[in-house]
Amino acid sequence: MDRLPDVDLAFTQALPKVEVAHLSATPTHLHAHLTGSISRRCLHEIWLQRKASEPDLPLEDPLTAMPPAKVDYDLTGFATQSVLADFEADNVVYLELRTTPRAILTPSPPVGKVEYVDTILSAIKEKNESSTSLHTTLILSVDRRSTLEDALDTVDIAIAKQAQGVVGIDLCGDPSKGSISTLRPAFTKAHAAGLPICVHFGELPFSDSFELEEMLSWQPDRIGHAIYMPEQVKQQVRRRGLGVEMCLSCNVSAKMLPREGGFDEHHFGEWWQESKDGGAILALCTDDVGVFCSPLSQEYYLAAKHFRLDRADIRKLCQAVVGIIFAGEEEKHRLSDLYARAMLLSMLLYTLVWQVGNRRSARLEAARVEEMRRSGYLDGRARGASGGRRREELKEKDDRVEVGN
Repeated sequence: MDRLPDVDLAFTQALPKVEVAHLSATPTHLHAHLTGSISRRCLHEIWLQRKASEPDLPLEDPLTAMPPAKVDYDLTGFATQSVLADFEADNVVYLELRTTPRAILTPSPPVGKVEYVDTILSAIKEKNESSTSLHTTLILSVDRRSTLEDALDTVDIAIAKQAQGVVGIDLCGDPSKGSISTLRPAFTKAHAAGLPICVHFGELPFSDSFELEEMLSWQPDRIGHAIYMPEQVKQQVRRRGLGVEMCLSCNVSAKMLPREGGFDEHHFGEWWQESKDGGAILALCTDDVGVFCSPLSQEYYLAAKHFRLDRADIRKLCQAVVGIIFAGEEEKHRLSDLYARAMLLSMLLYTLVWQVGNRRSARLEAARVEEMRRSGYLDGRARGASGGRRREELKEKDDRVEVGN
């Protein structure tokens, strides 16, 4: 009993986890998300095909669940609740959900950005009040293709909605588009208002040092992906002790790594080794779990599998994320207490398993000793009898030799 069992999915699923998610909370988030653009009719056709091959498929017809009379705005709260339920089922205990505020023109009258955010916050509030474990907050994202006016508008909404659960501002969007320097005033305003900042960072091979330095000048608390960085930028990240959000499945599935590398080539390995000596703090993330089909438990399992992490490593990795969440001290204390209780329970279970194993070993040893005692090995009788038979055998052999001579 000198080591705990290897990390498996059952272990990572049972482990309380913190997710600083990269995802769209609703189907109306259109940019770069294919799932948000699939029509109800298309979903219905897919459902018919699945139902024909799997009669017991436990899914409702999309046209029934989402009738044409229900517009995208009506579905915003429904989709948010569904996302939160999935994370809760994966034993995520704290979640930072991200979405880009946008006006929805479908209803009459149209829905503005504030109403959009309010709908999501309302769904989050409802879930927070009903859940005994999951606590969710919201980060508002600024698309890097946004105008400065639009970005400032999003920051103003975030500042106004802090009491309702908005905890930060994010820079996202197609990394090959837009000039982020024009957005500096918006992020400067967010920082001055005390809003934590996270940015999608170093996603493309041609990410230039100027843009990365520009983003670092905004004083972000966390950076996402962080695949391509010159050494001087890496040193700044380490020196500042920034949070680095790692998205293993996303980076591998989307072929974002150098030479389209696999999990073993993921830069998590490099940063993990360095994090043992301080510096950057790593956070495993799902980055659109609905697209890459890898919940947070799976991400922890993949990290353990490909980088030889044991259970203690996984717990350490999971607990460290608490220090870089955007929620306040009260939430950090809640999570710290939760992990302390989980660690105590784990130690008690390990002690119990060790004691059971130790007692079993003691019983086996006692039985072996008793068997030796019954056979006479412990009082020399068996040894003496054996030696006597050997002497008789040698004497008979000597006698045969003499007769032969």
